[in-house]
Amino acid sequence: MPSWSLSTPTGPPSVLMTSVKRSPILVVDGGALGGSTSTMADQYHDTAVVLRTYRLGEADKIVVLMTAAHGKVRAVAKGVRRTRSKFGARLEPMSHVSVLMHRGRNLDIVTQAESVDPLTPLWSSLDRASQAMAALEAVDQIAWEGDPNPQLYRMLVGVLSTIAEHPAPLNVAAFLWKLLAADGVAPQLDSCVGCGTPDDLVAFTLQLGGVTCRSCRTGLSLSSGALAIMRDILGGRLAAALALDESPATHEVGELATRAFEYHIERRLKSVAVFERSR
Repeated sequence: MPSWSLSTPTGPPSVLMTSVKRSPILVVDGGALGGSTSTMADQYHDTAVVLRTYRLGEADKIVVLMTAAHGKVRAVAKGVRRTRSKFGARLEPMSHVSVLMHRGRNLDIVTQAESVDPLTPLWSSLDRASQAMAALEAVDQIAWEGDPNPQLYRMLVGVLSTIAEHPAPLNVAAFLWKLLAADGVAPQLDSCVGCGTPDDLVAFTLQLGGVTCRSCRTGLSLSSGALAIMRDILGGRLAAALALDESPATHEVGELATRAFEYHIERRLKSVAVFERSR
């Protein structure tokens, strides 16, 4: 069983797949960026996956981390764009690292970074790299800054390890469905969200977060094969779904997962679109 598996009931969801507006939470510091004496209270260790980076000035960059204990964190990595930087290469997207952080006034500062698992196979093929980048973007979009979420961190580490081992066609789609379930919006797959019948389920509605029968039909068409795969993904049979070869049904599941996830976060997933075009 993949380490990021999350068995999820496919019955009526506790929260429908309605969109949720997200407001960023500012990471508040406990000390100044510089000029003050550092204390142990100003520093903390954590393990993290680098979600993305962007430039800051001539030599620095900001790294966005999904950490094990502190949730999503934005931090400054000073001097890492210089060729002599000791740990710049360890702070690239997809890196799994142990970091020492100093709390700053506006952004925390990465003072040390050591590799936990280089996940080298992720760079061995375009398929692996595009799948991994899609997973990183999804977590970046759904995670709250400064809100500890160890389950989400473990899921991300697990899916990256799965992708490194085998870039199965449904890795990304399954991960998106699992993220939605973990965020409290698992879809209803066993009965029609309109009338409750378990028979003749032929469509999926994003607005109501589940399947509809032929009589109540609304939303996107859904084949019986795609429905069976979605039930495997969310019903504790993830390994069986990931063992499937590419087919019209797997593509259908992938497209629907992307649509559902984007509906939930109210924005497009650029990396997922790149991954889908690369297949």
